[in-house]
Amino acid sequence: MARPGAGARPFGTPGRWPRRGEGRQMRIGELSRETGVAIPTIKYYVREGLLPAGRLTSPNQASYDAGHVRRLRLIRGMIDVGGLSVSAVRDVLAAVDSPEEPVHNVLGAAQEAITPRTAAAPEGTEEARRTVAELIRRRGWRVEPENPSIEKLAVALATFRGIGHGDFEDVLDAYAEACEGVAAADLAWAGRNAEVEGLVESVVVGTVLGDAVLSAMRRLAHVEASARRFESLAEGVGGR
Repeated sequence: MARPGAGARPFGTPGRWPRRGEGRQMRIGELSRETGVAIPTIKYYVREGLLPAGRLTSPNQASYDAGHVRRLRLIRGMIDVGGLSVSAVRDVLAAVDSPEEPVHNVLGAAQEAITPRTAAAPEGTEEARRTVAELIRRRGWRVEPENPSIEKLAVALATFRGIGHGDFEDVLDAYAEACEGVAAADLAWAGRNAEVEGLVESVVVGTVLGDAVLSAMRRLAHVEASARRFESLAEGVGGR
């Protein structure tokens, strides 16, 4: 899979990315107040290559614009909500800034950046890998064998088995079907952007922040499913 990054653009908005120098110009103090990001942190992001430098207006002064505001909010969203490290954010932004890459490749690069590597494989991981491979074959998913999420899923299944809950695999296809629906909804939302730049950003950011949304909604759905399943059982027992 191609690694994006060459020919990067500085920043963007869905459907129409701000260009350098567009909109109201501001100094770093105003940029800090506008975004809630401290000045030392802004300078750190510039040094780390996450945020483009401002336009020099004098040897010791630079101006910033709407693109910098959006980029800072994007960075903070991925760190604060997405839980990504600065290093992972840098890799994700390299994908966002590569509209010349096929969107499928960009999404793969972003997933690679945000998927943590497994430190150690528990006992039974090899068998779990075969289970995952069979799931992918059965669902007809076109996934590269080196996709890091394959190993992450295998390690999770091996851990289930190790603590005596191997029967969790009985619901894998139900999980897969639900995830196919979520993925289709993700890409349908991202596809509303007419320009390639906005589409790329939506796909990548939707992947990062969408994980947080999905996790929260799954827990809310658990509460509702529990109420429907177990409260009715309790009523039945109490009514005897």
